[in-house]
Amino acid sequence: MAAKGLSIGALADRTGLAVSAIRYYESQGLITPWRNDGGQRRFERADIRRLSFVMIAQKFGFTLPEIRALLDQLPGGRTPTPKDWAAISETFREHLDARIETLQKLRDNLDGCIGCGCLSLPKCKLYNPDDRANARGAGPRYLMGDVPEP
Repeated sequence: MAAKGLSIGALADRTGLAVSAIRYYESQGLITPWRNDGGQRRFERADIRRLSFVMIAQKFGFTLPEIRALLDQLPGGRTPTPKDWAAISETFREHLDARIETLQKLRDNLDGCIGCGCLSLPKCKLYNPDDRANARGAGPRYLMGDVPEP
């Protein structure tokens, strides 16, 4: 099967993705099939891993452009080696660590002032008097890394 490549149906069966999703990911440049003599799409077995990576990354909140940027670090025209995957894993790990930190802040501080400017909680008057956090920009400033002024 490796010499002939995988059909889109076989790839769908192995990844659990719908054929339409695989076509969409192809249109987004996340995978690049080749065509056999009959004009049918064929995929490398390595595309199973690429699509698995896409699914995992999306579950962790990564956007398709972010995922594409990571996958673009992999070589074209050959199956990625463990060394190739290790290189993007380092970048992915850094992004995951930042997201984990944000999620932990959200978990630990959601019941307190997050610097969003609502001023609806009693703690907001202490941590964000008169919405001072707004001077640093929009959004929940304290969840985004800003520290309340003393």
